[in-house]
Amino acid sequence: MSPTSKQFLLDLLSTPSPTGFEFRGQRKWADYVRKHADRVESDAYGTAWATLAGSGKKPRRIMLEAHADEIGYMVKYISKEGFLCVDRVGGSDVATARGRRVDILGDLGTVRGVIGNIAIHIRENRDDEKAPKVHELWIDIGASSAQEVAEAGIRVGHPIVYADAVEEIGAHRLVGRAIDNRVGGFILAEVIARLSRAKKRPAATIIAVNAVQEEIGGHGAKMAAHRLMPDVAVVLDVTHATDTPAVDVKKHGEVKLGGGPSLTHGSANHPEVVRRLMEVAAKVEIPIQHESSSRFTGTDTDVIFTQQHGIPSALVSLPLRYMHSVVEMADLRDVEKVIDLLTAFVQSVSDQDEFKVKL
Repeated sequence: MSPTSKQFLLDLLSTPSPTGFEFRGQRKWADYVRKHADRVESDAYGTAWATLAGSGKKPRRIMLEAHADEIGYMVKYISKEGFLCVDRVGGSDVATARGRRVDILGDLGTVRGVIGNIAIHIRENRDDEKAPKVHELWIDIGASSAQEVAEAGIRVGHPIVYADAVEEIGAHRLVGRAIDNRVGGFILAEVIARLSRAKKRPAATIIAVNAVQEEIGGHGAKMAAHRLMPDVAVVLDVTHATDTPAVDVKKHGEVKLGGGPSLTHGSANHPEVVRRLMEVAAKVEIPIQHESSSRFTGTDTDVIFTQQHGIPSALVSLPLRYMHSVVEMADLRDVEKVIDLLTAFVQSVSDQDEFKVKL
């Protein structure tokens, strides 16, 4: 990974982009990918896509998709004493919330706060504690009244993210919040950049979609897929690395951090697209891990493959430890392998390819 690419990755991961308020990260993504794509476009809600036209006479249209949003909170109520009560945005884990620094994205800029944590010495029932309910959390911004909160530019409805930034750890790994799934947007941008620099453009047209609102139902991906209607789609998200203590692989499958991309089988995943990804991986010697999906994937794949008359789709996942926390951990070697896999997949698609179940 070049120094420029790594700096873009770290900058993108550190940019607050909670669900419904993704524009900060989307602007940075669009500015970066615009240097490599033929054009960059967006829709009314902020999903962005970059297009690189294919060289084929009748180029197939490939959609590579990731989601841009991160989990967080939102101001729900402001007490007369100046404390902020919150609601969740997406799947925020309230069990890890107390005692955390947060950034509130207010009208006058970012305001730092802390999620209150009563000292262990004076907590009641501390020997039988359970995870708090979201309405039991509160944020302290150092204000003494609701008026001071208002003067800081904060009102009900403002989004909140954890203040933790991303950093490198160990020899090959990243740790921080929001790796799920802005690392996917980075990977798509790198695939577009790599293909644009190649001596020969691929036959297929590539549309790299960085979608909003995955964490609350895949709304951005659904709108984009209906609008763009590609011939084939590969969705990129993160998946649970199950190689840590206290995770039962009999329940959750076996996925190792540093073990390479994970490919999902079943439900939304078209067998012919999955087969092509496996063939490409074998050809370019990329190790592949495997996961099963009996009913749904829990990703944007679920809303993409059903659009209009159906879009042949597959899910490629980046292993991730500690998902939906401030210490999400990814392996940069896995990131490189996913870039290699998606690039090779795009280059494998010809004008004659049809991803269709033959009867």
